[in-house]
Amino acid sequence: MKAGPLAGLTVVELAGLAPGPFAATVLADLGADVIRVDRATPGEDVLGIPADPLARGRRTVGINTKTPEGVELVLKLAERADVLIEGFRPGVAERIGIGPEAVHARNPRLVYGRMTGWGQDGPLAPAAGHDINYIGIAGALDLVGRAGERPVPPVNLVGDFGGGGLLLAMGVLAALYERTSSGKGQVVDASMVDGAALLTSQLHGMRAAGLWQGERGDNMLDGGAPFYDTYETADGKYVAVGAIEMRFWQALVKVLGLDAEELPLHIDKTQWPRLREILAAAIGKHTRDELTAMAEGTDACLTPVLSPWEAAEHPHNQARRTFADIGGIVQPAPAPKFDRTPPAVPDAPRPKGGDTIEVLSELGLSGDEVEALRAAGAIT
Repeated sequence: MKAGPLAGLTVVELAGLAPGPFAATVLADLGADVIRVDRATPGEDVLGIPADPLARGRRTVGINTKTPEGVELVLKLAERADVLIEGFRPGVAERIGIGPEAVHARNPRLVYGRMTGWGQDGPLAPAAGHDINYIGIAGALDLVGRAGERPVPPVNLVGDFGGGGLLLAMGVLAALYERTSSGKGQVVDASMVDGAALLTSQLHGMRAAGLWQGERGDNMLDGGAPFYDTYETADGKYVAVGAIEMRFWQALVKVLGLDAEELPLHIDKTQWPRLREILAAAIGKHTRDELTAMAEGTDACLTPVLSPWEAAEHPHNQARRTFADIGGIVQPAPAPKFDRTPPAVPDAPRPKGGDTIEVLSELGLSGDEVEALRAAGAIT
């Protein structure tokens, strides 16, 4: 049994891209026994990244769900599982024969997690799309970018991961908690549109209170305020400034060696252009590392802007073990942390289909039965 608070939980993951695998990774990181069903059909390898961090910490079986025998194997896996995760377009799992109705007929206690962009229903449900499309219709993409310029995609962090995979993992855990009282599983319909919209909740409240009145890039938290923005340093790198509250602003002013009496009130929006010029000039005199050292031990809310690759070397992240070397690739470690049931460092990704024989033997299949499945093209 794996270490972590979810030890003893069995998850079947139908291989997909980004949000579904991320949800399964979160569950695997926290101790769940995740069995990923990789496609055994030639030309349908959907996970092409070598040593993909979103494939770590689980076993993998190669099953061709286009064969009746392959469908039956997935249903057998579901019989023994607590959770099944899939990321097909609406209706595809049902057409294959592994939709919620078929699975719950075998295992009514199973939590069936569905990950899509648009959701299982609605006018756009059958349409294609990607993170940028989902966060666009959710109202999240419009928020990101400089004033007077076009919106900038925040990589695929908001839709695929924050509003998608993480929301699905949370939904699965909520359904598992409810199962402890009802004894029944249920379907979790996680949509990236729903999740990305949920991430904007506070902004709707701020707008209603009159605290978010400007267009993109003209508000307190979107780079409009000079005390909540990034600045270029003397060495061409960047620092992040988040000195909103007065005491933090005063600390920043002190760190930068500015005269507080000569500065305009930092929350006076009419003075933001002038204040931005002052901060840019003061920060631009120093390198990123110099500024980091100057702000260390203060409440100036001034920190370096690090690349994902630099982040692993930061002393705070090293002290917290925020990153780990898994299979020769430094990557984020499991989170959050637990004091009684800490998860182990995940295993490196396994070769696709590399655990097929082991998993099928656990299902009670004999060697001859496995060979018959291989001959029928149901497994690889």
